[in-house]
Amino acid sequence: MVVPVIDFSKLDGDERAQTLARLANGCEEWGFFQLVNHGIPDELLERVKKVCADCYKTEREAQFKDSKPVQLLTELLDSSDTEKKLDDLDWEDVFTLQDDNQWPSNPPEFKETMKEYRQELKKLAEKIMEVMDENLGLDKGYIKRAFTGNDHPFFGTKVSHYPPCPHPDRVPGLRAHTDAGGVILLFQDDEVGGLQCLKDNEWIDVQPIANAIVINTGDQIEVLSNGKYKSAWHRVLAKPDGNRRSIASFYNPSLTATIAPASQTAEYPKYVFGDYMSVYIKQKFEEKEPRFQAVAAI
Repeated sequence: MVVPVIDFSKLDGDERAQTLARLANGCEEWGFFQLVNHGIPDELLERVKKVCADCYKTEREAQFKDSKPVQLLTELLDSSDTEKKLDDLDWEDVFTLQDDNQWPSNPPEFKETMKEYRQELKKLAEKIMEVMDENLGLDKGYIKRAFTGNDHPFFGTKVSHYPPCPHPDRVPGLRAHTDAGGVILLFQDDEVGGLQCLKDNEWIDVQPIANAIVINTGDQIEVLSNGKYKSAWHRVLAKPDGNRRSIASFYNPSLTATIAPASQTAEYPKYVFGDYMSVYIKQKFEEKEPRFQAVAAI
């Protein structure tokens, strides 16, 4: 099985109906798909690759060598236990970009490039949500309005690197989970793989494609669609070679937004997204159904 690859530009041509159907299938059957010809210039994506690689080299690499995952793996390898694994941490260097937090200062062009990139990704996310509106039979802009609440939707970007791991059999790159929020847009490494999604109880590689944007649906899309678009389990395998780049942007509800199924016959509870996040933070790597039960009781 191969994760669907969809030409997003064909939404504007004679193949609109077929493209809508492919996007619906990606949401319904996978919760994961890749977009090509998505409208984000290759020139910008090449700059993003460069500034993130330079940032890791100048500001992050030395820190990672002294990080908790490296220390704990070293201790584990020095012990006599040859079977034990580090199941409760991730072999990942990560920082988050938001409109109002501190960004790395190196390289000097990092801020300008990533600001431009985030603007483009946000527009793409809103186009994808409008496609979901249409495929679900909802009014245009329904999902965006549902995400707004008393504020505005949250848009954050997680810049991760998964450095080479000397013993990838003893530690995960990123533990299996579903994403808490809405629409996730991932710009992953062109060459170094490791991302997998769960399909029919089988882990499937999300194959690297140069300058594609990987889309996956989060828990709030599952609720709004009343279970039609399930959030997908995914994970990252640690690798012995290569430093995998992963830039994931999250278009999520505001913490004040009230989330509920759009359908009249609701299979999921109604709740405030901030309450859901309080539960999710504690249960991220556990089954998602108890999260919905817990937030319903708040």
